[in-house]
Amino acid sequence: MLKRLTAAAAIGLLAAPAVAQELPPGPKVRVLAVTQVLTNLPQYTRVDQPVLRDALPQKTNGRIEVQLFSWPERNVNGPEVLRLVRSGQVDVGSAPLGMVAGDAPLLDGMDLAGLAPDIQTARRIADALTPHVNRDLERIGIRMVATLAFSKQVMFCRKAVPSLTDLQGMKVRAAGPSLGDLVRSFNGQPVSVNFGEVYTALERGTIDCAVTGTGGGNSAKWTEVTSHLVNYPMQWAVAGYYVNLAWWNKLDAPVRALLEKTFQEITDKQWALGSEITEDGLACNFGNAPSCKIHTLLKKPLTEVKAGDAASAAAVRKQLVEVVLPNWVKRCGERCGQIYNDVVAPISGVKYTPR
Repeated sequence: MLKRLTAAAAIGLLAAPAVAQELPPGPKVRVLAVTQVLTNLPQYTRVDQPVLRDALPQKTNGRIEVQLFSWPERNVNGPEVLRLVRSGQVDVGSAPLGMVAGDAPLLDGMDLAGLAPDIQTARRIADALTPHVNRDLERIGIRMVATLAFSKQVMFCRKAVPSLTDLQGMKVRAAGPSLGDLVRSFNGQPVSVNFGEVYTALERGTIDCAVTGTGGGNSAKWTEVTSHLVNYPMQWAVAGYYVNLAWWNKLDAPVRALLEKTFQEITDKQWALGSEITEDGLACNFGNAPSCKIHTLLKKPLTEVKAGDAASAAAVRKQLVEVVLPNWVKRCGERCGQIYNDVVAPISGVKYTPR
């Protein structure tokens, strides 16, 4: 009887699924990561928490321990992220490129207003520019190890808009200089308003329109104080994950290799999520119940201002060539224009011409 029990136990052990041990035994590695602006963002709950915080300790039998926080939990503002990473106060930080491009202006070249007509193109541009961006970041002790796109950035407006290319006299909340350049090129007036204050500004009529993600405007309830959505990808809200370079280089080679693999997984999942959220946000904002799974279905749908036609695309391309690109190169330097032509122009089909 004992022999039979022992044999059965052995068979049970063999049949039990093994926990993947992707690292050899060694000293414990504690990682402090501060990533998203809110804890309820899908980017945080669907990717950062399960992939970074939860899976790494499981894969390594607890050898890697990740303390993961959102910005508010650590009292962090977006522009501070690179400085916190650079000083070593944070091992891993994430922030939209436009918020931290002051420390490395080439970052802005990944998500220029009007540059990428779809999220696939935006991903190709981000992947191609990452090595060049890292040469600049490494000079200040930082490396970018992953990217994400939040979703298609569109205009939510409190009144009818003739078209994307006719913003005459309209005040538009535009985050970042290249988006401001694009709005201005269509005769709109770009206005700087903190994200948390946009709802009130729209409600009071201080601004006429505001740009954010298709789902972001829904989550922030801008849909309560707007009536129209201009459905054109003005940007993709690309963001990066940054690590302290000295900390990164001191990691054991197997640990660093596993983290590199993890950040590649995060990149892939975040870009896929950005595509999903884009479509879900549009469905919810336009009252398409069967396709609205993540955000809030509007009882009173927004009116779509369709701007995906060839004429709109041609007009945006013209302003990209004549206004957005030259102004960015002025801020970044002629070297950035050359890098753009070598790396991005073959993808975008739009070349920078010095003026």
